[in-house]
Amino acid sequence: MTLSPELMRGAQAPFIADEALVRQALPSLDVRGALESMFIALGDGEAVQPPQTLTLFPRDAGDFITYLGVLPKHEVFGVKLSPYLVNAGAPVVTAWTALMSMRTGAPLMWCDAALLTTERTAGTTALAVDRLARASSRRLSIIGSGDIALAHLRHVAPLREWSEIRIHSPRLANDRARIAAIEALDARARVAASVDECVRDADVVMLCTSSGTPVLSLDALTTPALVTSISTNVARAHEIDPAALGTLDVYCDYRQTTPSSAGEMVIARERHGWSPEAIRADLAELVRGACPAPSFERPAFFRSIGLGLEDIALAHALHVHLAKGRAAA
Repeated sequence: MTLSPELMRGAQAPFIADEALVRQALPSLDVRGALESMFIALGDGEAVQPPQTLTLFPRDAGDFITYLGVLPKHEVFGVKLSPYLVNAGAPVVTAWTALMSMRTGAPLMWCDAALLTTERTAGTTALAVDRLARASSRRLSIIGSGDIALAHLRHVAPLREWSEIRIHSPRLANDRARIAAIEALDARARVAASVDECVRDADVVMLCTSSGTPVLSLDALTTPALVTSISTNVARAHEIDPAALGTLDVYCDYRQTTPSSAGEMVIARERHGWSPEAIRADLAELVRGACPAPSFERPAFFRSIGLGLEDIALAHALHVHLAKGRAAA
């Protein structure tokens, strides 16, 4: 893809990176490196992560989540806006990130953040799996089969010597194209007919759905496993039963903000006497080696809500890559 004249107007001119441009750049981005560096900075007090905010539209028309972050290491700050728009058909969900300069206060870039959100979500889970899963882990299970689930498979497949990778999703019963895409990603992957079959004897279970209600009963686990869960725009979304939190060793992406946004944590605090003080560690601590690994005397649970700093870190990596391309043009 050639850059538009607007992109060529000098290094300081803000520009818009659409989905096609982001897709072209993605293979060149060090997603894991950018995220790990960001979490180290956060743990060292060299980054700022405000709470995300959920703003409801009138007349039940939807909402939008605001993800903020300040990354002084790269002299940038910014915001990702992710709306959930209700209409007669399927809801419309988009995401755009504004990257700003801490030197000038001027915008550097607006980018379509849909693909970056998928990558940073999977990359964050992969950081957690690498730090929390037993080194001997061999059986990986994935609930979900959408783009985020496949991104999780790509990011986590190299982390352990998996002997089995099982995937379950109701849509796979009639979607041969999606099954082929999964098999093309990793020859070890096979489709499980049920959730119970998928997670039986699993060492790591990754929940990668857009569900607002539980998709996994912890009773289905036949051995203490690491369970990871992500977020969706549905209000108070949760992929496990909030009442179960007290039976798990709980970890999260950032302990200062996650408990006020993660649906199962909010509900568990309100209805089941759970406290955020029970969180054993967050990723800022995990990547710095500031906490012990789980004992796996009981299951471990890692909850990610998606941080603005993750979006800013990847938007900055994208901006640097595109700026190099402009300079070379």
